[in-house]
Amino acid sequence: MSYIKGISYYLPEKVIANEQLASEFPEWTVDKIADKIGIKNRHIAAECETALDMAVAASEKLFDEYNIDKTTIDFILLCTQSPDYFLPASACIVQNKLNLPTNCGALDFNQGCSGFVYGLSLAKGLICAGIAKNVLLITSETYSKYIHLKDKGNRTIFADAAAATLVSTDARTSRSTSGFAEIRNFSLGTDGKGANNLIVKSGALRQPIKTGMVIIDDAGNPISDDHLYMNGSEIFTFTLEAVPQLVEDTLIKNDMKKEDINLFVFHQANKYMMEFLRKKIKIDTSKFYYCLENFGNTVSSTIPIALKEASKDCSIKKGDKVLIAGFGVGYSWGGTVLVY
Repeated sequence: MSYIKGISYYLPEKVIANEQLASEFPEWTVDKIADKIGIKNRHIAAECETALDMAVAASEKLFDEYNIDKTTIDFILLCTQSPDYFLPASACIVQNKLNLPTNCGALDFNQGCSGFVYGLSLAKGLICAGIAKNVLLITSETYSKYIHLKDKGNRTIFADAAAATLVSTDARTSRSTSGFAEIRNFSLGTDGKGANNLIVKSGALRQPIKTGMVIIDDAGNPISDDHLYMNGSEIFTFTLEAVPQLVEDTLIKNDMKKEDINLFVFHQANKYMMEFLRKKIKIDTSKFYYCLENFGNTVSSTIPIALKEASKDCSIKKGDKVLIAGFGVGYSWGGTVLVY
């Protein structure tokens, strides 16, 4: 069996509040942003601060908060779509910066809003195969560096953050407590035909040269191959089709019914989308967790941050069954059940 034994997160110092966005984009109001998107504040990485820097900071917080012996870590999984380099893998540099053992495996995986669930599945696989006993799973993203300054839609939604999670066997690790959330069975999915609906086209090897071209659409939003592009209507349609089926399949694979779940923790995309999903799947508000007001959409870190906050405010209690679901860029989606 495999367990989540601890979660910590790091937020950059810089904060952009709704008041600032409203001043830059007069067509937005503070209340409109808060009511529709559900976000009041978002943390943004400093100009010289990278996903790798934040990954290290979140991991150090995890080790300190849970008194974890670094020598027990035998694998690093780093989820990011904003790496420092094409190569080497950022996870290798994290190993060195954290002074973890050199017999520790390390790899990056490029995944977005489903990244935490995918990471848990990889960590559980490593543990069940006997390859690792204590996996450091890190999600770290700086989408803000991809977003055009005039893109009011994406700037309103996305924020930067990193989360570090210890996934271990059921055996006690040195100086750490026993696992507090058992990781059950997974439902995972992919549909690459939606790749162009959430994408940064230029900068890598398919289109290495940045174009410098910007087109303003009918809504006044800039569209550029050099920046993050999101087709909001297509992403919304995909989400409404994929997530209800994801929830159903996750329940089936865990031999559970919706009534067995004490709390649903979805990827914190935005309030409008989450509320639409909640109603479509018929989840009672008392069982549906929101955690984006002061964080924003931090991509792969939204679920671990939400799990941490839900544990702190006692929305999750011992014995609870929590269904988590991530979905987005790729398209990709994933769900599992955590038993506390």
